[in-house]
Amino acid sequence: MDGSNGCPSTAAPRSRPLSIRTKPRAPSAEWTTEDSTADKEPVTPTARLMEDLYIVVTMGLGSPLNLPVFSAGIATQLTRYPRFQSIQVADGSKDGNRRWARVKVKVDDHIIVPALDPVAVEADADQVVEDYAASLVRLPMDASRPLWEFHFLDFPTSEASSTVVLLVHHSLGDGMSLMTLVFASARSVADPTRLPAMPKQPERTAAIYMPRPRSAGALAFLGWVWSYFVLAWNTMVDVAFFAATVLFLRDPKTSFSHSDDTVFNPRRRFVHLSLSLDDVKFIKNAINCTVNDVLVGATSAALSQYYFRKTGNTITEKICLRSVLPVNLRATTSLQKYVDLIESGKSGDVGWGNQLGYIILPFHVAMHDDPLVYVRKAKKTLDRKKRSLEMVFTCMISELFLKLFGMKAGAFIFRRMFTNTSMLFSNVIGPAEPTEFCGHPITFIAPGLYGAPQALIVHYTSYCNTIKVTLSIDDEIFPDYSQLLDDFAVSFGHIKDVASGL
Repeated sequence: MDGSNGCPSTAAPRSRPLSIRTKPRAPSAEWTTEDSTADKEPVTPTARLMEDLYIVVTMGLGSPLNLPVFSAGIATQLTRYPRFQSIQVADGSKDGNRRWARVKVKVDDHIIVPALDPVAVEADADQVVEDYAASLVRLPMDASRPLWEFHFLDFPTSEASSTVVLLVHHSLGDGMSLMTLVFASARSVADPTRLPAMPKQPERTAAIYMPRPRSAGALAFLGWVWSYFVLAWNTMVDVAFFAATVLFLRDPKTSFSHSDDTVFNPRRRFVHLSLSLDDVKFIKNAINCTVNDVLVGATSAALSQYYFRKTGNTITEKICLRSVLPVNLRATTSLQKYVDLIESGKSGDVGWGNQLGYIILPFHVAMHDDPLVYVRKAKKTLDRKKRSLEMVFTCMISELFLKLFGMKAGAFIFRRMFTNTSMLFSNVIGPAEPTEFCGHPITFIAPGLYGAPQALIVHYTSYCNTIKVTLSIDDEIFPDYSQLLDDFAVSFGHIKDVASGL
């Protein structure tokens, strides 16, 4: 969508025409490379499989929008990110492969300032932001330009003085790539001369990450050998279930299931709420688990509450819904390493793009008198998944099929993995302190996704002392999506209350 093209044909939120204000605008900024064909990097098979996937990141700003400052910040910072300067072009081979080609980028082409109904904004600004983000799903992007856009909504809401919505095609990068961009482009609010504090990355605990015991005796050595046997067995079982999911194993039909006759429904809502990170850590310490255990358990509790209220089924019923969990395959130290490379002018050495494996993560839907049961079951499930290399082998299998049988085989695996499961679940660790981006303080970060066939996508993102729960929802399947969002808040509150009494 281009501001110079006037109004798009798609209807805007609240049935008003979505017009684009082209003046006043920031001074036009652009960048280019000396040779637009200098970058010969091929588009990876994984990136090509992301053809229908887009990331929508809603960021609240702590000050009114200063468009010239923000635009200048984009032009200054994004020159360091090759993917944001590149488009996909055919490489001329008979196999139809594609490569990244750098092009001249005009920042104005990627900045959209919609003129929305002022009456609607005055009546319910939060709803206008929600409606506008939902409208982006129906607006195609221009593939002749790098596939990213900043949409600015310059009016206050309940959480921010203004809002920016970043729309990015998933082929440009995964959550780790985008968070690297945020860290390297942002500055600490407390000290604008430095980068924001890096969050502590979780440690990987599978057997291959543990050092071999040298002087702890034969028993410790046998335990170390046994951990490798468990790792190998769990990996074989998980890979077998992954293969079965691709071939025939499908989740039961429930109120969470997507429509069978469509892969992508353009009706998609992005809604979010905030949880206290301190409260999550309190629960974690109270029952000796991890933050991820708490979040997965709270999700199971919310899904259970929603399911039994909506269906009216007997509370003795138990079902299992499976989700696809994308996992970053880079080293846990890569975030700091990549930010350091960007700061030293070596952004070309950063592992951009999509480096993901996949886990099939089960969510148990049942009613429990004790809310902590959800967290304990989540801990048991996640502890088991940590003793497996499922994410590595699912990535290897997908890439192997792509190389041997081409894009159709890879797309088949990718599509069946999504259509045979009920939901997609992901989480990303964000800045640990208040952060400023392009001259504007950030109040919250709420990323979402569209293009996947699942009717429900759950995403957690930490920022400062808050965790954002973002639901990307097909509102035909979930017309009462606000109730589902409320169930997350209520379920988390129940878990915290019981944990407080331990």
